[in-house]
Amino acid sequence: MRAQGIIGTALMAVGGISPLVHIPIVGNWNYFDLDMRLAIAFYALVIVGLIGSFASKAGVIRFAGFGAVVLVLITLLGIYLKSQESLSFLHFKKLVNLAAGLVKYKWGWYVIVAGAFILFTVRKPRVIKVV
Repeated sequence: MRAQGIIGTALMAVGGISPLVHIPIVGNWNYFDLDMRLAIAFYALVIVGLIGSFASKAGVIRFAGFGAVVLVLITLLGIYLKSQESLSFLHFKKLVNLAAGLVKYKWGWYVIVAGAFILFTVRKPRVIKVV
């Protein structure tokens, strides 16, 4: 359980600093470039998962994994809505969809979700009683 928690939190931490979004003239953005508050909340969950793995608390580790998945979904929804809203000054719906389609999601999301999945699947070790 401890190794699984450490591996999951390490994957999440690496995924947070990996490229998450590519914007054409600006370049690649990670969690800190997207929103500082979301990045702090994300890395707080990483630290909670790490503390839970060192304390051997399966419930805390699963909470960190579930919280990371929820935070990733909120972030992805926010990115989509912000890209649509930022281009709302254009009067042509087709042009707005074309310009919003230039924002590309990168591979860092897969790393974060893989780490959160590892944390989410942590179970308590079974204690075998010898009678």
